[in-house]
Amino acid sequence: MAITAAMVKELRDRTNAGMMDCKKALAETNGDMEAAVDWLRTKGLAAAAKKSGRTAAEGLVGVSVDGTKGAVVEVNSETDFVAKNERFQEFVGQVAELALKADGDIDALANMQMASGGTVAEVLTANIATIGENQSLRRTATLSVDQGAIISYVHNAVVPGMGKIGVLVALESAADEAALMGLGKQLAMHIAASNPMALNGDDLDAELIEREREIAKAKAIESGKPENIAEKMVEGSIAKFKKENALLSQLFVMDGKTPVADVVAAAGKEAGSPITLKAFERFQLGEGIEKEESDFAAEVAAAAGA
Repeated sequence: MAITAAMVKELRDRTNAGMMDCKKALAETNGDMEAAVDWLRTKGLAAAAKKSGRTAAEGLVGVSVDGTKGAVVEVNSETDFVAKNERFQEFVGQVAELALKADGDIDALANMQMASGGTVAEVLTANIATIGENQSLRRTATLSVDQGAIISYVHNAVVPGMGKIGVLVALESAADEAALMGLGKQLAMHIAASNPMALNGDDLDAELIEREREIAKAKAIESGKPENIAEKMVEGSIAKFKKENALLSQLFVMDGKTPVADVVAAAGKEAGSPITLKAFERFQLGEGIEKEESDFAAEVAAAAGA
């Protein structure tokens, strides 16, 4: 397969590896982008890929909380200008409130009636025609607890409840609401910053763990260590990966030394009632979406006949 400059650039953007290393990786993997990422990582030439990938799409992430239930939604647009549009912001806010009843079902949310008339999907279509830019209702999720609190946080909010990273935290407890809100806000800020992949190490995706295991095996083999030592290296690598990517075992960003699980336990003791970090949701705008890049200067020159 012919390796193009665009392929090399994409791989370089994703891994921060050198241009020639990227070209070689693509050649070695016959142009398979994911395999090329793994090839570079095996050679120690790329950092571990996080679940978010490149963030390229625009729009807004919105959150809404009602008692012991919370919802988060992502609505995408082509440019950042739309995110600053009052009509678009009002739409995202209303959709986030409706999402509380959708229970994470994006199709159900799209078919819900809005107060202004018409379904979410119909109003979105009308907005596209009015604003003049393509938009899409991408995803939604909800969290709830029987007793306790749902805490929301938006990093660098454009307007209250809307921004580029939205987080929900579910705390199950009979503790005072003020104590839960304080802890929940700090945990949400930690989640926004550290981007954990799961609550516990055992909850991490099995395919992801197997992929990490294969990469660790390849590194161990290349190191030339004896088989028994290589096996210990692989298991150590997987244990470290789980610890660094599971929320409860991550070191709390507020002090950089205490595991999140210990932070929650200590807060429960101080509040006089056990606190369970039941679940979390983290939406980052455009994660996993690639948006075509264009050379604006080149487009202007071409239009001018240069």
